[in-house]
Amino acid sequence: MITLRQLRYLAALARHRHFGRAAEDCAISQPALSMQVRELEREIGAELVERRPNEIALTDTGLQVTERAERILAATRDLVDFARHRDVLSGQLKLGIIPTLAPYVLPRVLPRLQARYPRLRLELRETQTKMLLEELVRGELDCVMLALPAEGADVETLKLFEDPFLLAVPAADERPLRGRIDVADVDQRRLILLEEGHCLRDQALTFCATPRRDTLAGLGATSLATVMQMVANGYGVTLLPEVAAETEVRDDRVKLLRFSEPQPARTVGLAWRRTSPRRKDFTALSDIVTEALGTASAWHAPARKIKGRSL
Repeated sequence: MITLRQLRYLAALARHRHFGRAAEDCAISQPALSMQVRELEREIGAELVERRPNEIALTDTGLQVTERAERILAATRDLVDFARHRDVLSGQLKLGIIPTLAPYVLPRVLPRLQARYPRLRLELRETQTKMLLEELVRGELDCVMLALPAEGADVETLKLFEDPFLLAVPAADERPLRGRIDVADVDQRRLILLEEGHCLRDQALTFCATPRRDTLAGLGATSLATVMQMVANGYGVTLLPEVAAETEVRDDRVKLLRFSEPQPARTVGLAWRRTSPRRKDFTALSDIVTEALGTASAWHAPARKIKGRSL
């Protein structure tokens, strides 16, 4: 009989493509994992894994079985969640969040969340969108906070807020602080973006209508903090989400310019598996987020100051 343990071991093997690393992930010995996978192959009556000297590959059948196994494992976790989490936001909640939100949203949200729901045990996972959605679908995360839409995944989403983009430029830039600029005014040759894989990079390319990557400044970074230092030192300009402005613009060598209407913006929201029974938890979490960020309603004012700089 096929067991959930066998399916879990196969899923780990599919992720790592290596018996040793998969066994370590599952906290068992490599021979034990290998034996269980072979037993699964006997039960199914088909070869799932192509074994090579230093690596493995999944057969076509193995790929399809793994896809179904991950759905079964996720549904099993949802079943456990249904039984365990009868009270709203109690017990364990695994939340994924993208790096261009985590440092700016979490400091506002976590204190309120802890005060309102003291029985909640929150686990955080910060990484790029593609990895978050993969882990969400596999059942390794309960929900994720990201920029919508969440494409290529069987998930439900809930909008949290709109996050306008500002243009961060060196302070010597001649354009006035209280003026408005058009997206077409952005010098694409000086545009600094995060490295490949960050959804913020893709959004910036979309808004700036940059079909050719060789027109960009050629500087990539893994964090907004690094990008802002590049701007401060005169290497170029960048699009900065307004939610990050208070944290990242602490340098007099940088100023922020607002775009003309309609302002380019990203939509931030929560996503979770459609089969998850914890919708009440996610709705309560969204209420906390919007309540916490509502205290920063000045983000959306026509003009304001950030550390002494008008916006």
